[in-house]
Amino acid sequence: MTPLDDLKVAVRDAAGELRNGAAAGDRLSLERPRKAGFGDYSTNAAMLLAPTLGMAPREVAERLGAALQERLGAQVEKVEVAGPGFLNLFLADAWYLAAIGDVLAAGDGFGAGAQDERIQIEFVSANPTGPLTAASGRHAAFGDALARILVLAGNTIEREYYFNDGGGQVLRLGQSIQARARGEEPPEDGYQGDYVAELAARIPDAAARAPEELAAAGVELVMAEIRATLERFRVQFDRWFSEATLYEGEPSPWERARAQLAAEERSYRSEDALWLRTTALGDDKDRVLERSTGEPTYLASDVAYSRDKLERGYDRLINVLGADHHGYVARLKATVAAVGADPARLEIPLLQFVHVVEGGARASMSKRRGDFVTLEELIGEIGVDATRWFMLSRSADSTVDLDLTLAREQSAENPVYYVQYAHARIASVLTKAGEPRVAAALAERHAGLTLEPAERELVKKLLAFPAEVAEAADRRAPHRIAVYALETAQAFTAFYRDCHIVGAEPAALESFRLSLSVATRRVIARALGLLGVTAPERM
Repeated sequence: MTPLDDLKVAVRDAAGELRNGAAAGDRLSLERPRKAGFGDYSTNAAMLLAPTLGMAPREVAERLGAALQERLGAQVEKVEVAGPGFLNLFLADAWYLAAIGDVLAAGDGFGAGAQDERIQIEFVSANPTGPLTAASGRHAAFGDALARILVLAGNTIEREYYFNDGGGQVLRLGQSIQARARGEEPPEDGYQGDYVAELAARIPDAAARAPEELAAAGVELVMAEIRATLERFRVQFDRWFSEATLYEGEPSPWERARAQLAAEERSYRSEDALWLRTTALGDDKDRVLERSTGEPTYLASDVAYSRDKLERGYDRLINVLGADHHGYVARLKATVAAVGADPARLEIPLLQFVHVVEGGARASMSKRRGDFVTLEELIGEIGVDATRWFMLSRSADSTVDLDLTLAREQSAENPVYYVQYAHARIASVLTKAGEPRVAAALAERHAGLTLEPAERELVKKLLAFPAEVAEAADRRAPHRIAVYALETAQAFTAFYRDCHIVGAEPAALESFRLSLSVATRRVIARALGLLGVTAPERM
C-alpha cells in the first residue's frame, strides 16, 4: 500500500460510514487538481454517493469532508467542497513527511504491482534480409520497455523474436548476393544496399553457389548481426523462433494446425487449394492456406505460429507491429480464433514511423533500396541512451522525428540529458553530504517541519510513480514513463533551486531533504531503468 492508496482507503471508508458500510465503488477517484488552489488531491466520492443517499452532492460532500477530517486528523489541514460536489483535500506537512518515509521503506518494491498474468511479447521480428533500421529500433525499444514495465506491474513476461528464414524474400536475398558476387546488379525486386556486397564478400565461393545456399548463408550472417545490434541496444530475447521450424518434425506444427482446422471444419478445399474460412471470423473473404502446388502461404505460418504460442499457455499475447501492417490486425486475430481461442487474447500495438532528421532532411528506410539509416549507425551517432529515449518519448500512434542535432546536445534542451543530469546532480549532493549523514537521515523519523511548495510538489510527483507504472502497463504506453521521468527531474530541479539541502537549518530539515533526495534518485533511476536508459552518477 502506498501513501496514496492509504489516502484513498480513508476516503472510501469515510464514504462507507455515510451509508452504513456500503462503499462508493470502483469509480471513486483521487486525483491531483489541474489548477492550483484546489487542494493537493480531489475526489468524486460525494457525487458517486449522492444518488444512493438521495441527497444533493454538495451536501454529501460536506458530511464526507467532516468525516475525513476526523479520520485523518493532523494529516489534513482542511477539506473544501468545490463545484458540483468535488471534495478538495489540503494535506498537512505531517502527511508529506510520513509519505517520504513510506516511499523509502518500500525500497525496490515502490511502484510494483500485482497484475499476475503470463504474457508473451513478440517484437522487432524483422526479416533477416538486411541490418536493422532505425524503425526496427523503435520496435525494439518499445517492446523491451513494455516488457520491463509489465514485469514491475507484477506479470511474468517472455520476449520473442520471430524470423522468416524461408520464402520469397529470403530467396531474393540469395539472388542479390549471387549477383553482387558476380559483379552484376541485383534483380529489380532484390536488395540493393551496400551490405549485400559485404555479405557476398564474406561467403566463400559466393559467385559459384546457388541462390538457395547463399540465402541460407546470408540469413545466418544477418541474424548474427541483428543479435549483436540488439544486445548492444540492451534488448534481450527469451526465444528466437524460426519460421522454418513450423514445417519441421513429424507431424510438424503446421500439420497439427492443419489437422485441427480440418477436424473443426474451419478449412476446405477448392480449386486444388486449401482455404481458411476467414469470412466466418470477420474477414471480407476466405484466405488461401496452401496453394494448389501444396506450398503453404504466409497465412499458414501465422496459423501454425498462433497455435504454437497458445499451446505454451500464455494468458495474453502481444504482437508489436508497424502502422503499415494495420491491414494484418484482423487477419492475425482470425488465426487465433481459427485455432479455437478468444481473439481478444491477442493484442497488436501499432507503431507509427520513424524519421531521422538532420539539417532539415529526412532519411528513408528501405532494406531493398539501401538508402536507409541502420540502428547501428544511429547508436554510433547519438548513443544507446539517447536512441532509446527518443524512440520511447512519443506515444505509439505518433510519428517519431528523431533530431540528431538535439540528441547530441548536452543541455537542458535535450530531455534525456536533462533527466540523467538531474540524477547525477542528486548523486553529487549525496556525495557532498557523506554516507554517515545520509544514513542518519534515512534512519530518522521526520516530523514537525514546515515544507516549502517545491518540496511538497516533489513528494507528490514521487508518489505518482506507482500509478504511472500501472497506467503504462495497462495502456501498453511506455512513453508515459518517459514523460514522468522528465517531469520528476523538473520537480527536483525546482526543489534544488528553491531549497538548500546540505547544511540546511535546522538539522532535521537537512535530514528530510537528504531523504527526499535519496527517494528522488531511486525513482528517477527506476524510471530510466524501465526505459532501458542508464542513470549516471556523474556527468
